[in-house]
Amino acid sequence: MTGDWGGIRSRLAAKGVDISGHYLEDSSGNPVGGKAQGVRYAHEFGIGVDINFKKLTGHDIGILHGLITERAGLGLSSSILPALDSVQQIFGSGETVRLTRLSLERHFTRYVDMEAGWVNTENDFAQSTKHWGMSIYCQFQTNAICGMPQSLAMNSGYGWYPTAHPGAYLKLYPLGDERLLVSAGVYNVDNTISNTHNGFKLGLDDSTGTYLPWQLGWHNGGTDEHGILPGNIQIGGYWDTSEVKNVIASHIATFEPANVVLTDLPQNSIRGRYGGWVEADQMVQRDAPGSSCGTVIFGSFIWGDPRTAFAPYFATWGIIRKGTFANRPNDTVSVGGKFLVVNPKLTDYARELQSQGQDAYKPSQENAFELNYGWRATPWATIRPGLQYLWHPGGTNRYRNAFILDFETALVF
Repeated sequence: MTGDWGGIRSRLAAKGVDISGHYLEDSSGNPVGGKAQGVRYAHEFGIGVDINFKKLTGHDIGILHGLITERAGLGLSSSILPALDSVQQIFGSGETVRLTRLSLERHFTRYVDMEAGWVNTENDFAQSTKHWGMSIYCQFQTNAICGMPQSLAMNSGYGWYPTAHPGAYLKLYPLGDERLLVSAGVYNVDNTISNTHNGFKLGLDDSTGTYLPWQLGWHNGGTDEHGILPGNIQIGGYWDTSEVKNVIASHIATFEPANVVLTDLPQNSIRGRYGGWVEADQMVQRDAPGSSCGTVIFGSFIWGDPRTAFAPYFATWGIIRKGTFANRPNDTVSVGGKFLVVNPKLTDYARELQSQGQDAYKPSQENAFELNYGWRATPWATIRPGLQYLWHPGGTNRYRNAFILDFETALVF
């Protein structure tokens, strides 16, 4: 949006200094359903820099990544719907200014890539793949899909954007290209990092353990514009060394009104939790050879430790069509959704409370659907009106299903 700054930006880029910025806002309102009706606005500003030391100094010590973000506004999910996943993907993680990335990345030939510093797991594990240069998950406003399958953050110490955790990863490309990826990482787990006053927390205070993910990735086909229609598969898992309470003790109060007496509540703690994921996407149609218009489908399935996971079964799906009309090759139409199954141990406990005559609510699942239109007004501006439908807000039958109207604006500086 701000152009080339009289040639300064191009000269900096030629020397290895790339500066970027963005503004993203999510507005949502629910005229029907939920606990109450309301409209909420949230936004994020971000400014980042990537410094390629080989271009800048002639010494190949890597690329320094830096990103600072600022979030503000209110969410529709907590007091209005409520919703287990935010319907505004930009809301959350303490509405404040925070360090989101400060790390050094180094490529050792075409077979090895490493990065270490203050990072988030979402960049590199269970992350969205890209088609036409776009994150396919973030063609949706719901946080259930953008920017990763959300139950990973619910179930473990997975570090989500825009928080930054001390961590590192190693990526191996045995074939020398992106057809095959083998990766592993190590990240600090800190459940307080998203608090408002911890925007620039760099130390290991309040650490509960270490998050250890691994991932295998396959890419097949050509590019988005040429060759065999491309697709991707990612299979991964994690071990989190943190000690946490069992799922009933840590989550049952989320569903029950204040007058419910939690009897015989198990209080045992469990050290070490685990889980895994499978993600896949495939371009199923291209308008013509060399065209940047086509259709992509995707899906994911997440499984979490049944002893501790809030949502041990979670799935997302979507279809994205790029190129809506002859004169709108960069616009998109996206339809997708989620299936979230609350841990059956919570359902069983609530059923026991009901058998005692208490006015308890049985958690079961929360499912959602989204349809939107991405209008690429200019190369640097996207406006995305849409709608969502939420079944069982909050994961119970306590409130009516909710119909939600969305409006998202994204500007790249």
